[in-house]
Amino acid sequence: MLANFLIGLREGLEAALVVGILIAYVVKIGRRDVLPRIWSGVALAVVLSLGLGFVLTYGAYGLSFQAQEFIGGILSIVAAGFVTWMIFWMLRAARGLSTELRAEVDSHLSGAGWGLVLVAFLAVGREGIETALFIWAAVTASGSTTLPLVGAALGLVSATVLGYLIYRGELTINLTKFFTYTGVFLIVVAGGVLAYGVHDLQEAGFLPGLHTLAFDVSAVIPPDSWHGTLLKGVFNFSPATTVLEAIAWLAYVVPVMTLFARAVRTSGSKRNPAPSTSIPLTEGAR
Repeated sequence: MLANFLIGLREGLEAALVVGILIAYVVKIGRRDVLPRIWSGVALAVVLSLGLGFVLTYGAYGLSFQAQEFIGGILSIVAAGFVTWMIFWMLRAARGLSTELRAEVDSHLSGAGWGLVLVAFLAVGREGIETALFIWAAVTASGSTTLPLVGAALGLVSATVLGYLIYRGELTINLTKFFTYTGVFLIVVAGGVLAYGVHDLQEAGFLPGLHTLAFDVSAVIPPDSWHGTLLKGVFNFSPATTVLEAIAWLAYVVPVMTLFARAVRTSGSKRNPAPSTSIPLTEGAR
C-alpha cells in the first residue's frame, strides 16, 4: 500500500504541477478562453489511463496460465523501465519544467488554442500511463486488489490537494528533495517489480531456474504473516527467491542507485551553492 501511495503521490503531483503551470500561464497572459482546452486534454488523459488499467486487468482473461504469466512478466519489466525513466527524467526536468511548458503553450495559442488539448493530454497522459502500468504490476505481484488501489487513490487525492495549495501559493515544497527521496525509495520498489517479472517469466517457462533458489526464509518470514505481506506489498519481496530473481534485483538496484546518486550530486553542483529553497508553482509561472 505504501509503495502505491508514493506512486500515486509522485505521479499525481507531477501531473498537478503540469496542469497548474499551464493554467497559471494562460491566466497570466489573459487567455482564459483556452482553459476548457486544457481541461479537455486532462480529461482525455484520465480516460486513457483508466482504459489502460481496464485492458491490463481484464485483457488476459481466457488465456492459458503460461500466456498470462508471460504477459505479466513482460509488463512488469516494462513498468520497472517506465518508473526508472520517470525518476531520472523528473530529477533532470523539475527546475526547467515551467519554461518548457510555457514554450509549448506559446506555440499552440494561435486561434482557439485547440493545440493545448494535445499539450495537456500528452503531459498528463504520460503520468497516467506510468501510474496505471506500475499499479497494475503491484496489484498482480501482491495478489491483492483492494489495498494497492486504496493506496494509489490516497496518493492521487493527496497530490491533487498539494497541487492546488501550491497553485494558490499557500504551500511551497522543496521539489528537488521530494523527487530525490521518493526516487531512492522507488528504485528499490522497481527492483522488486523487475524481480517479480523475472519470476513470472520463469513460471511461464520462458526463463530457466524456477526451482533453483538463492535463499528461502519462509520459515522466518512466512508469506502469509503480517511482515511477509508488508514486505511483499511494499517491495515485492519473496521469501523464496530464485537465483535469477536475485541476480535481476542486484543487477538493477546497484547500478541504478549508483547512477541516481551521481545524478543527484551533479544536479546539486550545478545549482547555486546556497541552501535550496522551496519552489512555489506561482513563481515558476510568473
